[in-house]
Amino acid sequence: MSDTIEDTADQSATHELGPTSSRWTHIALRVKDIDATIAFYQRYTDLELLDKRQDDDGFGAWLGHSDQKEFPFILVLAQFFPDKDPFAPAPLAKMAPFNHFGIELPTKEAVDDIAARAEAAGCLAMPARTMPDPIGYICMLEDPDGNLVEFSYDQGVYETVRAKWG
Repeated sequence: MSDTIEDTADQSATHELGPTSSRWTHIALRVKDIDATIAFYQRYTDLELLDKRQDDDGFGAWLGHSDQKEFPFILVLAQFFPDKDPFAPAPLAKMAPFNHFGIELPTKEAVDDIAARAEAAGCLAMPARTMPDPIGYICMLEDPDGNLVEFSYDQGVYETVRAKWG
């Protein structure tokens, strides 16, 4: 997160392991309260806290699935100190009203459960409903910064990927 930029053209890699080809590895969010955002994603998703750190610019955290060791995909969170935010005075960008993260669940009841918990907590943005194919049965939650997170059932992502890519 540091604003120090160094010429790395002549430096060797810092890390031993890396991808063998181009890979989509993360989505990053600038957040107001990193602890509240971590708690939200841990409460409503199966994401696990991989790393949390602090430096002179603020806090950073990585959340992901521990079973994605071969092809990790990480949600990166950054909370900058007010006097260190390289994007100030721009407001926090948010994924909304249609832009969202999508999480597919194994059952319709799991979507209903998350929707009920979110409604009780005041973060349900769209109640559970059946949408036209290929959307499936979904609900939407709003994270502490207003980003939308869709929880779906029967969306067909797994079936389509396996049918086309094996």
